[in-house]
Amino acid sequence: MTAKVVEKPQAAVKLTRARRTAILKALADPRRFELLVRIASAPSPLSCAEAGTALPICAATLSHHIKELETAGVISIRRVGKFHYMSLRPGVLEALASSLIALEPNARPGKLSTSPQS
Repeated sequence: MTAKVVEKPQAAVKLTRARRTAILKALADPRRFELLVRIASAPSPLSCAEAGTALPICAATLSHHIKELETAGVISIRRVGKFHYMSLRPGVLEALASSLIALEPNARPGKLSTSPQS
């Protein structure tokens, strides 16, 4: 007999003004954004060692960028012995995108604007 796995639905992430600002500041750095893209596109949690080989920066700088993303609440880090594995925090980027879309005057929740850019 196999056990049935039941996933609990994720609660919607609410971003405070301070947290939204912290996330935007963290993502404003091109290296950090590149790191976030690597984490998001990895098929499983990305190890710090894998990130280090993928990005042409020294270990201390990589550690700083990882800490900034973690402090902003964009990624979570799971520690297994001396290894660290990074993954996106569920719902954070979606909440950020929703808050940015809501800034558009005629935006409706859940719909992206299809109007041409001026």
